[in-house]
Amino acid sequence: MANIRNFCIIAHIDHGKSTLADRMLELTHTIEQRKMREQFLDMHPLERERGITIKMQPVRMEYHAQLEIENSNSKYILNLIDTPGHIDFNYEVSRALAAVEGAVLLVDATQGVEAQTLSNVELARQLNLAIIPVINKIDLPGARIAETKKEIVNILNCAEEDILLVSARTGEGVGHLLEEIVRRMPPPRNNTESTLNIAEEPRALIFDYEYSIHRGVIAHVRVFEGEIKKGDRLKFFQAKEDFIAGEVGIFKPELKETEKLSAGEIGYVITNAKEANIVRVGDTIIKNSNSSPLPGYKEIKPVVFSSVYPMNQNEFPDLKKALEKIRLIDSAFSFEEESAGVLGRGFRCGFLGMLHLEIVSERIFRDYGIKTIVATPTVKYKIKIKKGGEQKEIEIYTPSNFPERHEILEILEPYLKLEILMPPEKLPNILKLLQEHEAILGETHKFSESRIRLSAEMPLRELMRNFFDELKSFSSGYASLNYEFIDSRPADLLRLDILVNEEAIPAFARIVPKKRVEHEAEEAVEKLYKILPHALFALKIQAKADGRIISARSLKALSKDVTGHLYGGDRTRKMKLWQKQKKGKKRLKERADFEIPHDVYLKMIKK
Repeated sequence: MANIRNFCIIAHIDHGKSTLADRMLELTHTIEQRKMREQFLDMHPLERERGITIKMQPVRMEYHAQLEIENSNSKYILNLIDTPGHIDFNYEVSRALAAVEGAVLLVDATQGVEAQTLSNVELARQLNLAIIPVINKIDLPGARIAETKKEIVNILNCAEEDILLVSARTGEGVGHLLEEIVRRMPPPRNNTESTLNIAEEPRALIFDYEYSIHRGVIAHVRVFEGEIKKGDRLKFFQAKEDFIAGEVGIFKPELKETEKLSAGEIGYVITNAKEANIVRVGDTIIKNSNSSPLPGYKEIKPVVFSSVYPMNQNEFPDLKKALEKIRLIDSAFSFEEESAGVLGRGFRCGFLGMLHLEIVSERIFRDYGIKTIVATPTVKYKIKIKKGGEQKEIEIYTPSNFPERHEILEILEPYLKLEILMPPEKLPNILKLLQEHEAILGETHKFSESRIRLSAEMPLRELMRNFFDELKSFSSGYASLNYEFIDSRPADLLRLDILVNEEAIPAFARIVPKKRVEHEAEEAVEKLYKILPHALFALKIQAKADGRIISARSLKALSKDVTGHLYGGDRTRKMKLWQKQKKGKKRLKERADFEIPHDVYLKMIKK
C-alpha cells in the first residue's frame, strides 16, 4: 500500500478546484485527450454552469514518477475526491476528508484566504491530515502572491517555502504538485493509525453514494480494514441491513469493476439496495456483527424548510416522482406531502441551506421539466407549550401550525456563529448590516495587511433574510462569510396572520420578531392590497398578531354604473337602482362570497 495516496482538494467556491482536477487528469493520462472537457469531474450540467461542485466525485489516477523517498515506486495510485466547496455541504466534506490522509489546500492568488477556507482547514486539522498549501491563478495580473503567502502562513503556521505556486488554467506547477503529493502525503492508514491488516474483518466508510435503476444504491467507500469482494455478505452498521456485494470496483472516473477492494483503497460497492434511506453517508460497511463502526457518523438533519407546489396541479404526481428520484441521490433532502387549500397539494421540503434549496428547485425544472412555486423558507423552532395543564416541547417549521400566544412558554430558534473576512474600510458598513440582522458582535482581529476577521452570532432566520446578497452589496463584493450552527436560544417571536374579510388565510401566515412585527405587517398588507383584484364589495385586508390588528387597508368595491342605461327622467329611478345595488353588495359581503385567485396566493408566498 506504500504506493497509494488518498487526498482531497479543499477550496472556497471559484478558487479553481475543478480546473486543477482537470490538469491532474490530463497529466496522469487518466482521461483520453479527445474525451477531455472543462470541469470534467462536475458531472451535472448545473455544476458546470454555476462553476461549483455540488456532488462529490472520486477518481483514481496512476502517476509515474521516480522520487528519492522511502519505499519509492515508479507507479503511484492517486485517489482524488473532488469535494463541494459550499458550507451547506460541510458534513459531506467532513466524511470525504475522513476517507483520505491528505488535503491540497487551494487558495486563489487574486482573492486570498476566504472565510470558508478557514472552516475547511479546521476540518482537515481535526482529522490530522497532511495539508499541502497551494496558491492558484498565479498567471493573473491581479495575483497577490506575497500577501496570500502570509495569510496561509498565518492559518497553517507553515514555512513560506512549503507553499506551492500553480496555474490550474495553464498547467504551470501542477506536475510539481503531483510530486509533492507523493512526497508529503502518507500512504493509507486505518482509523487507529496502526498498520493496515488485510486479514482483518472488513470495515469501510461510506463517504457518498449514487443510485442506479437497475443496480440499486452504489456506495462510494474507503476500505480501512480487510478486503471486500463480489458476493461477500455484508451489513450496514447504522441501518442494521444485510446485503450481498453485487460488484466492487474503482473510479476511472466511470465505474470499473475489479476483483476486490483492499484496505487503503477507495472504490465502490454495488449494494442492490432499492431504498436510499438504508445507505447513509458516514455509515460503516461491516461483515461481522461484532465489528465496531468507524467514528464520525451523524444523522443529517435539514435546517431550512420550504413548501414546493406545482404550477399546474395536474403535475402533482410527476412532482412527487421527481422528488423521490432526487431523494435517491441526495440523502440530505427530505419531503412530505401537504395541502394548502386553493394552492392545492404540494410538499414541505427540508434542505441543508439556501444553496441546497436553490439546487433542488432548479433540478426539478431542468431534469424533470416541472415548473414549481417555492414558498418563502422557514427554520425549525422548538416551542415549549402548556395546554390543558400539561407542559411539552414541540417542533414547528410551518407558520400556520404555530401555537396560540397564550399557550407558549418559550420559543427556541437556531443560532449561527459567523466568521467574516473583509477590508478594514468596509467594517462600518458590515457593522451596520449585522445590527439590522440582530447579530451579537464578537471579536475583531487583524487577519492580514489588507483584511480583518470579524466574528458574530446571529439567528438562522436572519441569514435567510437576504443576508448573503446584502453582505456583497455592503462590502462591494469584498467580504467573505463562513458560518456554523452553535445552539438554540430563546426568541421573542410572533405569528403574523393575514386576514381577508376578517378570515385568516393559513398560507399567508409568517413568523416574525416582535420588534419588527409592525413593519412586516404593513409590508404584507400593502403587498396584498396591490395584487388582490377588486370585488363587487369592499374587501378588508388586515394583519393580526398577539390578538390585535397591527395594520389594515380597505380595497374599494368594484364600481359598476347601474344607471348608465337611463337618459334623463326622474332622479328617484336612479336612487332606487343605487339602493338596490347597495343592498346586493351588503348581501355579498355578509356571505363573504369571495375567492382569492390562485395567482395571488403564488405571488404572496413566493420567496
